[in-house]
Amino acid sequence: MADNHSKEQRSYNMSRIRSKDNKPEDLVRKYLFSKGFRYRKNVRKLPGCPDIVLSKYKTVIFVNGCFWHKHDCPRFVWPSSNQDYWIPKITRNVERDIINHNLLRLQGWNVIVVWECELKKSVRENRLERLIKEIISSQHEISK
Repeated sequence: MADNHSKEQRSYNMSRIRSKDNKPEDLVRKYLFSKGFRYRKNVRKLPGCPDIVLSKYKTVIFVNGCFWHKHDCPRFVWPSSNQDYWIPKITRNVERDIINHNLLRLQGWNVIVVWECELKKSVRENRLERLIKEIISSQHEISK
C-alpha cells in the first residue's frame, strides 16, 4: 500500500515526533510534581535513559508511546507500507526495552512503564493514582 503523504510531508510529520519532553511525559511529570514528588528527567547514566527518575524511591518511569514500543492495544497497528524498515525497527525497540529494564532491575531500580493509551482523558486519573501507589509501595520494599 502506498503512503498517502508526499515524501516531504511524511518527513515533516516524522520530524515533529519528539523523543523526550512530549505531552504524555509532561502530563506524568506535572502530576508527580503536584503530589510533591521531585525527580530528574532523562538520566543518561542509567540504562535506557529513563524519562523520570525518582532517586529517593529508587524508581524509574518510562512513558512509552504505544506505536514505538509495540503496546498490545488498539493504538498499535503494524504499518502497511515500508514494512522492511518498520518491523525490524519496532522489534529492536522492544528488545532494547527488555534489556534496559532488566539492567535497571539488576541495579536495584523499580521500573514502571506508563503507556500513552493509559493517559487518555477517560482513564488518566485512575492510572496516575495507581502510579503513585506503585512508587510508594516500591519505597516500602526498599526500606525492608
